[in-house]
Amino acid sequence: MKFTSKLASVSALALVMSATTVFAQGALVGTEALDDRIDDIQEDVADAFADSEDEQRRGMNQYAQGWTGSLSASLAATDGNTDTGDAAIGARFRYGNGPWNHTFGLGYEYGQANDVVDEENAFVVYDVNRYVNDSFYVFGLGSLQYDKFASNKYDAFLGVGPGYRILNSDDVSWRVQAGPGIRYVEDQAGNDDTETAGIASSRFYYKYSELVFLTNDTDVLFSDVNTVATNDLALNYKLSDSFSTRFSYRTEYNSDPLPGLDKNDNKLSAAVVYGF
Repeated sequence: MKFTSKLASVSALALVMSATTVFAQGALVGTEALDDRIDDIQEDVADAFADSEDEQRRGMNQYAQGWTGSLSASLAATDGNTDTGDAAIGARFRYGNGPWNHTFGLGYEYGQANDVVDEENAFVVYDVNRYVNDSFYVFGLGSLQYDKFASNKYDAFLGVGPGYRILNSDDVSWRVQAGPGIRYVEDQAGNDDTETAGIASSRFYYKYSELVFLTNDTDVLFSDVNTVATNDLALNYKLSDSFSTRFSYRTEYNSDPLPGLDKNDNKLSAAVVYGF
């Protein structure tokens, strides 16, 4: 099991352009894996607390009308006993137009240690929702991922389907969506395949108090090649107007990993943000 502890202030270089109104539940930007990477790059847990109180997350128009978004980048390097270099960039842009909600996401991460590349991945995703009423909507999704060290070097998906808000109040909300699509996969050995596939997602939010809320996000992408599932359970606690904390347990499952790799990958994270 991987254990990581992140402190938002450690980035050597950070550029952030924050939106004034965004969606609370970790917007369905393809799969939770993609959305979580954007959040990791931005290293800004405080936004999650502000987003959770955003009234735009309820009703037909989940996004503010017009353009909102955020952009961040980081760069870090060490020299001495160990030579390392890490770079990352992430962006999320949203556009609300009546009952239509559009999300564009992209990210890139690169890392090396002692002149050996040990991390390199990139992704781009587009997600569109069209609300029919306060509870029912339809979605379209297109995503492309590249990972030099994962079982699948390239993983692309294009699909559509319905979505439904099961619960929707100030204290608790839950929505699900699922639909068919087409998936393209290429593994590290160069073997590729294009086939029919499906995706299913769940977003749950529960507010304990003005200071504490719980989220649980689940995504499953499946086809004949393999099934990839992620679940991210997080407890968010606002200690004060300046301090925020987030504890999360993330599980990733791959039904058919490359030889030598585990099917399950778990990560326990603790994040602290101080703002002034």
